[in-house]
Amino acid sequence: MASKMLWRASPARVPSVLGLNGVAAYRYLSHFSVRCAEQQSASGSERTTHFGFETVPESIKQAKVANVFTSVAPSYDTMNDLMSLGIHRLWKDHFVRTLNPGSPTHPLRILDIAGGTGDIAFRLLDHATDINHDLKTQVVVSDINPHMLDIGRRRARESRYGEGGRLQFLEANAEDLQSAGIADNSIDLYTLAFGIRNFTSPLPALREAYRVLKPGGVFACLEFSHIPTSKSLPHYLLNKAYKIWSFSAIPIIGQLVAGDRASYAYLVESIEKFPRQEEFAGMVGEVGFVLPKGWGGEGWEDLSGGIVAVHRGIKPLS
Repeated sequence: MASKMLWRASPARVPSVLGLNGVAAYRYLSHFSVRCAEQQSASGSERTTHFGFETVPESIKQAKVANVFTSVAPSYDTMNDLMSLGIHRLWKDHFVRTLNPGSPTHPLRILDIAGGTGDIAFRLLDHATDINHDLKTQVVVSDINPHMLDIGRRRARESRYGEGGRLQFLEANAEDLQSAGIADNSIDLYTLAFGIRNFTSPLPALREAYRVLKPGGVFACLEFSHIPTSKSLPHYLLNKAYKIWSFSAIPIIGQLVAGDRASYAYLVESIEKFPRQEEFAGMVGEVGFVLPKGWGGEGWEDLSGGIVAVHRGIKPLS
């Protein structure tokens, strides 16, 4: 059985040994871990998962995803704007606004998972500060990829949250937050935007979300989803146009802007492989969360016709 322990070395510690710069060294270690896991898994049976449209052993998906995000990190924000025509900003604004974080009398401890660049974290703090007049709510930004976290730290230094302790960054695996020191029942709000489809397995991450949230705490996930084509002709046509854009335009844009067609092709494929809304909502409920009765009783809210969806769960008080 292949070991599930993958290289997580910081690139700052390896360039002098390998003669490579930080990003290249991190990519070298990620590729090395993939090759080792592939060799080990070839000799025995192992559970598999998807990496885009490719089926891979579970033990190597983490490293393959790490390669993708190490590659796209420098152009991540620009590519998000180009791929979504800027609409991702509206989705994120809506996501945070409907959560309405912050209270001057009950400040929150928020954990933002897969949030390396800080896009959601800054919005959460801005809303708490400017709308709810809460100067004490704190956000821990967690990401498994150190290069994404570096972008977030740089942006934080240039923001009003650079000092004061309201914003922290943590390199951690969302499927094992206990190893990173996140205690049981310690988080008020757990947010996750455009990240869970890249996890090796969603269920362990959902169980960890349930574990770290306080009773009454909220799990909130914003993720690309699926347009319900059976609802109407407009939905069917929207889905057709969306698929053409995703599979034809986005990889080309990735090649032209980031010099990396393969990584952006993977990101599109990962959306196709992610569970449909009802299936993912069932997984959220399976780990113990109570699904909200709003949104038609479905437990999720479709945005842009179902291109993305917001899922929520509440940890029971008892």
